Amino acid sequence: MSVIVWITESTWPACVDAARERAADGDCVLLHVTDDAVPEAAHGAFAGLLGRGRAERDPGNRLEGLSWAAADDLLAEAERRLGRPARRLALHGRPEQQVVRAVAGPDLLVCARDGDRTRLGPRSLGPATRFVVDHAPCPVLLVWPDAAPGLDSLPPPPPHHPRP
Repeated sequence: MSVIVWITESTWPACVDAARERAADGDCVLLHVTDDAVPEAAHGAFAGLLGRGRAERDPGNRLEGLSWAAADDLLAEAERRLGRPARRLALHGRPEQQVVRAVAGPDLLVCARDGDRTRLGPRSLGPATRFVVDHAPCPVLLVWPDAAPGLDSLPPPPPHHPRP
């Protein structure tokens, strides 16, 4: 079984644990996507607000380097937690788009809920994760990064909903 584990800063331990427990054998890829939005904003601010400066002083370049280094560190820590060798895949761009493209071949994607963790329901998914769950061309294992909320967090049915 080939598994891709989507590694994000806030939920990666739960994803790695789920992959370790449910996909102990087979190919495992740890995927991290660095969003280009912050470095691009810094490049734009440097070019537009600060005028023409020397390229070596562009803060966007430093942010890109820091982002890539942080991704490498996170992937290394995820591989240690997995407890076995895994292929590391570091991409950049819009995370939801890159993840969907990356999961075109594997048997399973492991990702975590990253929205409202206090109640069950669709708001427990952030926008990027919702996009991935809706568009992934493979099965998705969606895990809670913490203990799942209780059933008492379910909203009541709408008043116009007939009861059986």
